[in-house]
Amino acid sequence: MFEPSYRISPFLLERIKEITLLVHTLNQRLVSEVVLVQMQAEARAVSTYASTSIEGNPLPLTQVKRLLKNQPKQLRDSEREVINYNQVLTWQNAEPEKVLTLELLLKIQAGVVDGLLPTHQAGRLRQEPVIVYEPRSGDVVYLPPDHGDVPQLVNDLLAFVQANQGVLDPILLAGLLHKQMVVIHPFVDGNGRTTRLATKLLLAGLGLNTFNLFSFENYYNQNVTRYFQYVGLFGNYYDLVDDLDFTPWLEYFAEGILDELLRVQKQIENNLAAPDTTLKPYHEAILGHIEANGFITDKEYARLTERAKATRALDFKFLLELGLIERKGRGPSVYYQRVAGS
Repeated sequence: MFEPSYRISPFLLERIKEITLLVHTLNQRLVSEVVLVQMQAEARAVSTYASTSIEGNPLPLTQVKRLLKNQPKQLRDSEREVINYNQVLTWQNAEPEKVLTLELLLKIQAGVVDGLLPTHQAGRLRQEPVIVYEPRSGDVVYLPPDHGDVPQLVNDLLAFVQANQGVLDPILLAGLLHKQMVVIHPFVDGNGRTTRLATKLLLAGLGLNTFNLFSFENYYNQNVTRYFQYVGLFGNYYDLVDDLDFTPWLEYFAEGILDELLRVQKQIENNLAAPDTTLKPYHEAILGHIEANGFITDKEYARLTERAKATRALDFKFLLELGLIERKGRGPSVYYQRVAGS
């Protein structure tokens, strides 16, 4: 049975109190659907960029956003890492699972490494020894537990998580899962990305109404060296496991969650102060037609409304500027469709 050693230090307790209060405050904020869609797309891009960057992916945020928007068919490995992470994050946000099971954990890892690992290493616990290197320097830093011990360690961790959901504060539960996953290192590859996605799933227990705006991975990416110092172990697992204290990591983890919530709060306030972006019924008609048919032309829109041609052009311009639709074709062949991921 997984029995982590930690204490609720004054610093950790204060962070948890601040997080609880801030979640309550943020839940009182009413954000329009249009603003919410924009902020969610931005959060997915930031999370995807940050989590893959932590593992050494070289693509900058601007290129990640372009990649997620265009979705090219031919992908380099660095691009596939980004696409994979975003796809898992998207379905995880759309269909949040309430219980973290082994099946779900394997599904997340399989999605993260799709097309990057042989099929016998995707969606399966590792069947071989691994060595952890510092991704930027290439130095050996950690020898994880033997692969023969991995299934029991993972099952013990998941049993602990399932038994303590609704019992432990979500910050503690998510933090304990996060570090122990890194300690076990259950997969040949994709451990960090899978861990952060599983952690996000448990953090949904915070009850934040705007949880899909949450990009906690970004905090770690701001100082990757510090992140690895707190989350990782240095040496041989069997020499370290009996003295493992989760307290310093939990303090750092809670600090990062608070920092991200403050960022979300600032972003919401900035958007509330922005010009009106409320969708009107005629905007909804455009989006509804696209939803039903895949695209819309001005001629089709004219059948849905009595608005003049010049006004219809402004309606399309409004949705284009919000990033909800994109223009395709030229001249009389122009049509509009939803932006991927919006």
